[in-house]
Amino acid sequence: GGGSSRPTPQNKTQNTAAAIQKIQEATQLLEKKAEYMQKKITNELKAAKACGTKNKAQALQHLKRKARYQKQLDQLGGQIQTLETQQFALENMASTTEVLGALETGHHAMKTNMQDVDKVQDLVDDVQEQMEMVNEVSEAISNPAAFGQQFDEDDLLAELEDLEQEELDQQLLDVGTPGVELPSLPDSMPTPA
Repeated sequence: GGGSSRPTPQNKTQNTAAAIQKIQEATQLLEKKAEYMQKKITNELKAAKACGTKNKAQALQHLKRKARYQKQLDQLGGQIQTLETQQFALENMASTTEVLGALETGHHAMKTNMQDVDKVQDLVDDVQEQMEMVNEVSEAISNPAAFGQQFDEDDLLAELEDLEQEELDQQLLDVGTPGVELPSLPDSMPTPA
């Protein structure tokens, strides 16, 4: 066994197109014959009427020819119908073949592009590890201690206490006694009597 004799999709399409073309040509030829046959039938009918009762034998000959032509016309009609049915079937098959080819191509593309689930999980794990490393590096860079700017926590806590005390002192100075009215002081001092 040498090479494969199986037709390629392109050859199938070309063969189908060629068959459809051939059927169309044959149909056109048969339609022309049918047209010609219809004219002959019409002429024989006219001739039979022209002979009429004057020449019955001649009229019968024209009617016999007309009947033979009619039979041929009916056969041509059947052949045309058979060819049209065949053409329709081929066109339908061609579109079905196109759809199947598209489905097969899509299936192949999906299969080619799908990754193994384990490979996908490995990729996700790698990405997560990289993100964790980036976060660690980012934290290390943003930590001032890493750049010699370490502060004594006790000093910072003492400064915070001082700020809180200042705020409390300010609040005490701003406090009046809400809701209690104190008697107003006289504008002038009373004179001793």
